Amino acid sequence: MALPLYLIGARGCGKTTVGQKLADALGYAFCDTDRHLQQVSGRSVEQIVAAEGWQSFRQQETLALHAVTAPDTVIATGGGMVLAPENCRYMREHGQVIYLNAEAGILAARLEADPEQAQRPTLTGRPIVDEVDEVLAARDTLYQNAAHRVVNAMQSPEGVIEEIITLLALASAG
Repeated sequence: MALPLYLIGARGCGKTTVGQKLADALGYAFCDTDRHLQQVSGRSVEQIVAAEGWQSFRQQETLALHAVTAPDTVIATGGGMVLAPENCRYMREHGQVIYLNAEAGILAARLEADPEQAQRPTLTGRPIVDEVDEVLAARDTLYQNAAHRVVNAMQSPEGVIEEIITLLALASAG
């Protein structure tokens, strides 16, 4: 059995898209912490935040992380998962953490093309380009510090998957 793979990064970096395809390629299960939380609560991220606030959502997000962690699983985490130091420690101790890194302009373009408002509520109330730039600037160091590996997420999902598989093969060979 292999350790879980945690995909971290900003909204729009491809955690869910890449995660599903990576899981298929590896023969792993796939879980998305936000989707798990939605299934358990029966509410969207936006509804949880509106009713209970960000702090409550972040606490529920941590519970979701623990609930979906399992061997041979690719786990797409919410963009803010790294805001809690205990989540970063937990992921590093229980699996391999991979940061899907992309520039703010790329992320903003992806989010504008596929907004998923209920899945990706605004964090600042500002236009998406400004918000992504601000949030990425605030979180990039957290993503870098939490990750075992950093992957260029500005390429196609297939390119990202190939890079991850190569990194995992090199890690197991070394």
